[in-house]
Amino acid sequence: MAGVVTALVGFTSSFAVVLAGLQQVGATPGQAASGLLALCVTMGLGTSLFAWRTRLPITIAWSTPGAALLAGTALPAGGFPAAVGAFVLVGVLIGLCGLLPPLERLVESIPASIANAMLAGVLLGLVVQPFRDLVRDPAAIAPVILTWLLLMRLARRWAVPGALVAAVVVMVARGAFAGIGPDALVPHVELVRPTFDVAAMIAIAVPVWLVTMTSQNIPGMAVLRSFGYRPRLRPALVYTGAATAAGAPFGGHAINLAAISAALAAGPEAHEDPDRRWVAAFTAGLGYLVLGLVSAAVAIAADAAPVGLIAAIAGLALIPTFASATASTLEEVGTREAAAITLVVSASGLSAWGVGAAFWGLVAGGVWLGVTALRRPPSPLDKHERYVKYRDDVTDQ
Repeated sequence: MAGVVTALVGFTSSFAVVLAGLQQVGATPGQAASGLLALCVTMGLGTSLFAWRTRLPITIAWSTPGAALLAGTALPAGGFPAAVGAFVLVGVLIGLCGLLPPLERLVESIPASIANAMLAGVLLGLVVQPFRDLVRDPAAIAPVILTWLLLMRLARRWAVPGALVAAVVVMVARGAFAGIGPDALVPHVELVRPTFDVAAMIAIAVPVWLVTMTSQNIPGMAVLRSFGYRPRLRPALVYTGAATAAGAPFGGHAINLAAISAALAAGPEAHEDPDRRWVAAFTAGLGYLVLGLVSAAVAIAADAAPVGLIAAIAGLALIPTFASATASTLEEVGTREAAAITLVVSASGLSAWGVGAAFWGLVAGGVWLGVTALRRPPSPLDKHERYVKYRDDVTDQ
């Protein structure tokens, strides 16, 4: 049952973000459905395989932060084929992190505040959308927000799935499902030949790779370690990188180690005996494979929904991620100003030479860090912190 819950929560809580991201970079509803299916298959196979071979509750998920970045990215000049080429590069970079330890250490050396600032800046436009649409169409959006709010208080884990149920009720009331034939609900794949556009690779591949590593893979390993498990990171990176590259021509953007949903299968709720919790992860993998069968139905229903309804679900689902990223952005005093600049530039929506705001946010934050590191006189805040440390040391002595 823990495995079933892991799959259901992992799928329903963020599929709207994935669909919004894929369609933002040019995917048709059919291509988005194909991408959702490719992600479910690669996630399901990887999760069950790793759980079976290692006897550890290792779970694999799609990159929700990566999808959120796509949803805030401008349409690449080369359309969806250029985006697919960027997805292939994301897979290659993830795989190289597993094969080349220096590359992994390079990613780990990026200040967490900068990476989180980029993510928070991109998410800002998405999380405010439900409240903008609430004014435009309160009859459609209000039931979704109220259901989400109530379940955040009563059963937080089911808040987004509950909002999804409310959205389905709204769609039924408005007749959104009329005219959808059964043939359209059959899962299918659409092969897209990737094109490798430099601007798309800079604007899409680099930011998606960075947030996937810093917001998913590294935290996912930390979650497993918090429950006493010590799996090797290299095999997971190699598999998720190869599977991402292989699934990209079918529309999948990126998969990685699960971070948030990992605790559902690795925690004591799954089983009292830590040596038996791998069964939950194995079952979650099977659950993802089953959910892949409804990918076409989900994509078509999302396309038929009233304007703003699916965006509202995606925005609500991303509020906890936005809150966490924002808190991490301003947590470290030494990088706070650089992180703030990264957040502001990433949220600006600017685009230069075909490259979107997420990349320029990273550049702006990095330049600020580089310039201030050359020669920075101590600020009053620095002096105060030094005084407090000196006072505490004297007190201890």
